Amino acid sequence: MIDDINERHRVRMERKKAIIDAKIEAADKQIGIIIVNTGNGKGKSSSAFGMAIRAMGHGMKVGVVQFIKGALQTGEERFLRRFPEEISFHAMGEGYTWETQNRERDIAKAQVAWEQAKKFLADPEVGLVIFDELNIALKYKYLDVDTVINDLLARPPMQHVAITGRGAPPELIEIADTVTEMEVVKHAFKAGIGAQAGTEW
Repeated sequence: MIDDINERHRVRMERKKAIIDAKIEAADKQIGIIIVNTGNGKGKSSSAFGMAIRAMGHGMKVGVVQFIKGALQTGEERFLRRFPEEISFHAMGEGYTWETQNRERDIAKAQVAWEQAKKFLADPEVGLVIFDELNIALKYKYLDVDTVINDLLARPPMQHVAITGRGAPPELIEIADTVTEMEVVKHAFKAGIGAQAGTEW
């Protein structure tokens, strides 16, 4: 009985391997991609910073611009700033929009942050750029989505971009190569557990 189960499993995996190998062989393009992490679930920024570490492990230079965030230094920022030759980290916001309560100032900060973003997008030496919470700046119209898209599309051909934040606009989703919608299944905050160092910030 066990031998039969094992043999059926082997045959299924053999067929699966043939299908996957064919798909891998057909995916022969090498080009910089735009990755968008959006949705209400946890993990959008965490995923992007995981990509930063991955890229650094491959010897790539990384540029980070954080929109909105900046009032509180996160664990990612503290850690990644230890590698100034490999990653350039710019936390350029003043905090969550419900804390700042000043739309004009938020717009001004976002526009200054986009100027830094454009420097990264013009530099072919930067292999991965992370625009953390850019989706929020676009959602509240702190930045013009068409301008942002034009700048993204004009970047060096092998440069990757990871963009995070809730509410990614449809125009950005349309031009992105990979889009992930994070969904909430369960979150500790709903049980009265506050945000904690090492897990949320």
